[in-house]
Amino acid sequence: MTSFDPSSSIKTLPGTSHRYHSLPDTAERLGINLDELPFSLRPILEGIARNVGKNGITVEQLQALGNWPSHQGQEPVEIPFTAGRVIMHDLSGTPAIVDFAAMRSAVERMGLNPSIIEPLVRADLVIDHTVTMDNTGSPASLRINSELEAARNTERYGFLKWGAQAFDTIRIIPPQTGIVHQVNLEYLAQGYLQQDDLMIPDTLIGMDSHTPMANALGIVGWGVGGIEAGASMLGQPMEMLAPEVIGVELTGALKEGVTATDLVLTITEMLRKYPRGVVGKFVEYVGEGSANLSLPDRATIANMSPEYGATMGFFPFDEIAADYMKATGRDGDLPLGYYQAQNMAWKAGQKLPRYTDLLHLDLSTVEPSVAGPKRPQDRLPLGDIGKVFQQTATAGDRTPEEVTVTPVKADENGIFQSLPERTLKDGDIVIAAITACTNTSNPGLLIAAGLLAKKANELGLTVPDGVKTSMAPGSPVATDFLTKAGLQEHLDALGFNTAGYGCTTCVGNSGPLAPSIEAALRDHDIIVSSVLSGNRNFEGRVHPDVDTNFLMSPPLVIAMAIAGNVNIDVTKEPLGQDAQGNDVFLKDIWPSNAEITQTMHECMDPTAFRETYENSMGGPETWQKLE
Repeated sequence: MTSFDPSSSIKTLPGTSHRYHSLPDTAERLGINLDELPFSLRPILEGIARNVGKNGITVEQLQALGNWPSHQGQEPVEIPFTAGRVIMHDLSGTPAIVDFAAMRSAVERMGLNPSIIEPLVRADLVIDHTVTMDNTGSPASLRINSELEAARNTERYGFLKWGAQAFDTIRIIPPQTGIVHQVNLEYLAQGYLQQDDLMIPDTLIGMDSHTPMANALGIVGWGVGGIEAGASMLGQPMEMLAPEVIGVELTGALKEGVTATDLVLTITEMLRKYPRGVVGKFVEYVGEGSANLSLPDRATIANMSPEYGATMGFFPFDEIAADYMKATGRDGDLPLGYYQAQNMAWKAGQKLPRYTDLLHLDLSTVEPSVAGPKRPQDRLPLGDIGKVFQQTATAGDRTPEEVTVTPVKADENGIFQSLPERTLKDGDIVIAAITACTNTSNPGLLIAAGLLAKKANELGLTVPDGVKTSMAPGSPVATDFLTKAGLQEHLDALGFNTAGYGCTTCVGNSGPLAPSIEAALRDHDIIVSSVLSGNRNFEGRVHPDVDTNFLMSPPLVIAMAIAGNVNIDVTKEPLGQDAQGNDVFLKDIWPSNAEITQTMHECMDPTAFRETYENSMGGPETWQKLE
């Protein structure tokens, strides 16, 4: 076996002082055809090459991955993956901080300096999983929910705040800053890392299944359990078999009126139906069509990886990724130059690598879609919501009931007031949530929601009483650009006031319904629905009393909230009536792609991204007061 000295491949990036381990140089020395290796494996190969001779990493492992896929009949070789950083949310990450605190206590009892216990790998913990939609639809909702969150978690938050100052390599992102993956995409990720005086690819391990959202930025990373993540924090390589890599070649472009949500539901359905499945495999998106997708659209696809079963949904770093870095207030040119020098960057028109299998999707074939009523992979055409609901409602031996209930609504001070009685029946929507998950992390979809709300509000459309509307954006940046565009006021008018920044309805933190509605659902045979812009709609997950749940884009959430019932064909039937009593259809208020693009151009500012995050790092007042 060829000997290999990693230090012999150290180079300096032209025009900079940054040193890096040259993967092309390593490949040439060892006879590896880098062009044929999937892009998602190249950062892993770089990590092995750079660390040969450390932690038991061998040149045999380097060559085994370099010669991927191994020849049939050969014994599979385990390869090490050493993550450059670890990312956590508060529910999964708190035990890890407890473990490090316990180790410090043990070291102190031994008479040693406890500060010798420190993660060797940078770790970020984002507090985002404990805000609940207790109060919605009011200007006071954000404040009230933040106060309730702080009161319920005082002891735990105090401990995490201690951890923030106790450990040098652990950073704690305060509550109400946003969801972990959005904060990572918009702020934490810098396109590369510095380690041992070398520039290296950004790679990470996360303690959450939707960690692959970062794959949209060319970052190799996925979610694992706490033990594996803890080992990564200690700098230990993760042993794995070289994965199968399924390529998805994208061609064409999305049609007018088709959203990234429609696309990701189509991809989820396609990969779920792939005969060999993608569980435990990498999925890599390439092709001319990928150049027609924005970075947030790619993130929407990458973040749904757990729903279609893949370990990753990877997009190689390219000029679109670099432009996104710059648009969000970061340096895009330096990481692009690095990835190009490492033969890790994608460029339209180049020959595709080898894949275990290659699938194809023409983006122009994607149609407006939703998913439901119980699983994210159950895509259906937009017009079929009512038909599918009817199939659910008529299944089994049941006698549907109609019950009189008393809805409630929070006033401008957040105090709930009773509203006139109404009838609750099958198909009525009781939760309409623009929730901080896959789709709400996409500025284009949020702008579309705001424009639709504006058109609906100006026509005098309203949301029926009894629909619990909520909005929890992926980060405060969303509030900034929606406010600058003059759209937040129209969202507020329809009850979609910002009620928190964090994982909410999608993880079951939808909060209570009106007491009479919850009692009616417990005591009577009524099948009601939720509509949400999240990525998980399993029965009982959104709310224990809500049987059917439909995933859809943020603008569709608002449109369906106005309709008030899912037993409708929104492509043909009116959503409601305007102030003059005229029928208003979805096509009357749906924004054009040109309107969305123009609005985004006018209201999104790179400086605002940096300033918003920097201002958020101090945390809300409740966090600042914590001892």
